[in-house]
Amino acid sequence: MQTYLVGGAVRDALLGLPPGDRDFVVVGATAQQMLDAGFKQVGRDFPVFLHPQTGEEYALARTERKSGRGYTGFAVHANPSVTLEEDLRRRDFTINAIARAEDGTLVDPFGGAGDIEARVLRHVGDAFVEDPLRVLRAARFMARLAPLGFTVAPETIALMRQMAASGELDALVPERVWQELGKALRSAAPSAFLQCLRAADALRVVLPEVDALYGVPQRADYHPEIDTGTHVEMVCDMAARLAPGDELIGFGALCHDLGKALTPAAELPRHVMHEQRGVAVANAMSERLKAPSEHRELAALCSREHLLVHRIAELKPATIHDLIARCDGFRKPMRIDQLATVCEADARGRTGHAETPYPQAATLRRLFAAAQSVRGDAIAASGLKGPDFGAALRKARIAAIAQARSQPAIEP
Repeated sequence: MQTYLVGGAVRDALLGLPPGDRDFVVVGATAQQMLDAGFKQVGRDFPVFLHPQTGEEYALARTERKSGRGYTGFAVHANPSVTLEEDLRRRDFTINAIARAEDGTLVDPFGGAGDIEARVLRHVGDAFVEDPLRVLRAARFMARLAPLGFTVAPETIALMRQMAASGELDALVPERVWQELGKALRSAAPSAFLQCLRAADALRVVLPEVDALYGVPQRADYHPEIDTGTHVEMVCDMAARLAPGDELIGFGALCHDLGKALTPAAELPRHVMHEQRGVAVANAMSERLKAPSEHRELAALCSREHLLVHRIAELKPATIHDLIARCDGFRKPMRIDQLATVCEADARGRTGHAETPYPQAATLRRLFAAAQSVRGDAIAASGLKGPDFGAALRKARIAAIAQARSQPAIEP
């Protein structure tokens, strides 16, 4: 019985990245031997065990054979005769098909270490096409690895295009799409996720609402990048820069301009009312992906309100109050901070504007803080109730916003 460290832990060590979870493969053992050694078996379909002390995962070496459609249609074969190379062969990418023996020796039958050195994401073998989830995984890996200089091997892109054309991606369930999308939005370069899927002709299947934005022109005086899809890529990357690892902000950024795909051709490159049109699209995409409710709500309000935030210096105090109220900001204060961040990402996610100051974000936060400072209990003490109380509270909050606006902002 031999044990090897495999997968992401080996890959990330070779990349010089911080270590994450460690996974192990065990060659030459039976399930009973693992149980006798004190390991706890988890799941019923795969021979995976938890170490009795560390809780780390140890899997018996196994092979997989395609037995049905989609990413769940596999027959698993695990017994002591399965070799380490056979186990590594079933993995998706060469950089994930490297093992490290207990004495530190690398076992790298598919050249993964060389691909890490060359910064290439390459599939292990032709069995790659059997699992549609691997298309999403390739794109998600690129969201993480593109800043390190990685590109996808041309032959891997060709296989991904073949999978998209075959209809195999239709088997992906929303939960798995959302899981991979979330990981991409938490990465440093979400744009690489979108670009990889587009290169594989898979974005139209996975995120058709986003795919529809490519080729839609915008006014060059506002958007030097012109193409709306390119703009959304830039906004998602800026959101990742402003709020690293925050998929909620990332999803708001991804959805903020979905309405531009619905602009009548005769009106292009102007996009009048795109923010209102985008709400229905954002809601539909969120519903299809089964996104969490807070993601759905933020996506919709970012679409609806982002142009108002850009123009906050022109807005009346009452308009600013009502914007906050529509976002349910008084009950959920984080909404306003999130909206401000997405709007800043929108403004700075344009060619030549990455370092342009966006004072509107600070202004929105400052005026919101002023409105929050109004105490409802003081108004209630006057005996007002029901609609009269609500009207008085609104009036007091508007007055607080007006007073805060009249005072010079304090530089941080």
